Amino acid sequence: MVELNTSRLDAVFHALGDATRRHMLRELANGERSVSQLADPFSISLAAASKHIKALESAGLIHREIRGRTHMCRLAPGPLASAHEWLGFYERFWTDRLDVLDQLLRSEDARKPSAINQGDDK
Repeated sequence: MVELNTSRLDAVFHALGDATRRHMLRELANGERSVSQLADPFSISLAAASKHIKALESAGLIHREIRGRTHMCRLAPGPLASAHEWLGFYERFWTDRLDVLDQLLRSEDARKPSAINQGDDK
């Protein structure tokens, strides 16, 4: 099984667990944004936006740079790759299990007499 830094993964999944933060990450995928630009679509205060941004920073998902009085944020995709790797293990696990189930159901279907033959007896 894939073993990654659990505290980092906890922070990443916590950050991704909020729709506002996921939307902020999508915005940052298009390029850097200021805190006010990230807050604008939600009609939230800069203080509330800053709390979301701190959660994203704690997870290592974004970097913030202060330029004068403006705080600029940019995406840091590394932790997303780690989360993707962790999820990939479970994707392979379930794909393997579903493939086995598919084979089992197909072999059972092949052993059953056809519905047409059963209907001829009536």
